[in-house]
Amino acid sequence: MPLSQGPKGHERPLSVNPFLGAANPVGGMTGAPPKHRLPEHPMAPSTAYQLVHDELMLDGNARLNLATFVTTWMEPEAGALMMECRDKNMIDKDEYPRTAELERRCVAMLADLWHAPDPSAAVGCSTTGSSEACMLAGMALKRRWALRNADRYPSRDARPNLVMGINVQVCWEKFCNFWEVEARQVPMEGERFHLDPQAAAELCDENTIGVVGILGSTFDGSYEPIAELCAALDALQERTGLDIPVHVDGASGAMIAPFLDEDLVWDFRLPRVASINTSGHKYGLVYPGVGWALWRSSEALPEELVFRVNYLGGDMPTFALNFSRPGAQVAAQYYTFLRLGRRGFKAVQQASRDVAQSLAGRIEAMGDFRLLTRGDQLPVLAFTTADGVTSYDVFDVARRMRENGWLVPAYTFPANRQDLSVLRLVCRNGFSEDLADLFEADLTRLLPQLRAQPRPLTEDRATATAFHH
Repeated sequence: MPLSQGPKGHERPLSVNPFLGAANPVGGMTGAPPKHRLPEHPMAPSTAYQLVHDELMLDGNARLNLATFVTTWMEPEAGALMMECRDKNMIDKDEYPRTAELERRCVAMLADLWHAPDPSAAVGCSTTGSSEACMLAGMALKRRWALRNADRYPSRDARPNLVMGINVQVCWEKFCNFWEVEARQVPMEGERFHLDPQAAAELCDENTIGVVGILGSTFDGSYEPIAELCAALDALQERTGLDIPVHVDGASGAMIAPFLDEDLVWDFRLPRVASINTSGHKYGLVYPGVGWALWRSSEALPEELVFRVNYLGGDMPTFALNFSRPGAQVAAQYYTFLRLGRRGFKAVQQASRDVAQSLAGRIEAMGDFRLLTRGDQLPVLAFTTADGVTSYDVFDVARRMRENGWLVPAYTFPANRQDLSVLRLVCRNGFSEDLADLFEADLTRLLPQLRAQPRPLTEDRATATAFHH
């Protein structure tokens, strides 16, 4: 979440069209209200609504945002359910027992979907998103390591570390920073853009709390080889006796692979996988924000991390970092599970993958771009300019496509491949073949202008894809 700052310089008041805004029945407002301090008097609800509504019209169109993995469309029935549950506090399980039951059922369904050895024994909870779920999983890994090393921890020579690829989402860097864990990152190399299993195993030692595998990298949409990672750690244990658990960050892929890649072994079928997270608000097809964290059994989640409170009535165990939050997203997740079932989820995710692969082929056929990924894992394609293209770069493409309403992120890869700049398209439910055709047409129309440039023109790459009117 970006940090907000107060106003700088002269404050200009909000404008109110007197014909559009209703008169204030209390204060007789004739001028515009201030923007950065509370107004002195109330205003009519229709006026307040109009002020906020009109300003929000200047936001981008979420459906055309191809940068985000987050769901931007749901059925009206799901929206109605969310409105009905917007005032229910998810943490108050005694007052809202049916909402709590829906959460429990979702956990059970995910445990079954991810092949937990005994789904009834798996434990888990909903979160505000995958970032919180990753924090919880990391906390459990660290506490299990500390319990195993109680005679040394927290001595100076026993600083814990977590092994991951350099392509991890920023929440893992936050975890290591907040909880004082050393981040050991496997760098990218050549055309390998995610973690290498053997390199990860070589970074492990007696202070390693776990290894994170990503099922669907944010940078390019590729799956990391979770089974090969577990095999490398099995071999490490045979040689050294080190028993290193694996957490699978399935923010996106954990809701794709079970339906489209059923033969891929990445989940609790691997004994070394201790926990998995996913984002219900990504390919779980729910509006933000809801995530899920699951552990294969209660042994993987230390009991001392579960807090029990009774001051809301009843005995309520809680593990999530957050406390009060609406039950609306959990109800929407349960609705989506019921509404689609396995076959429905497979149809929706296959449609997204089909759109991604079709669009990848058409972009490659233009001749100006080189594909890194083609949407055959996550429905995501990453591409860069072809070797012979010198008049423009990916930042120019992003800037010009923005003029047509499309948000396409352009960014550089991390250390060891900072020479590589790419564009990434996330194909979600709602990004149809028709929209893909419109995207292709807009890109095709821009190419002659881009080719005619004397050189790449985007000087400030950090703001190349920032939203401007």
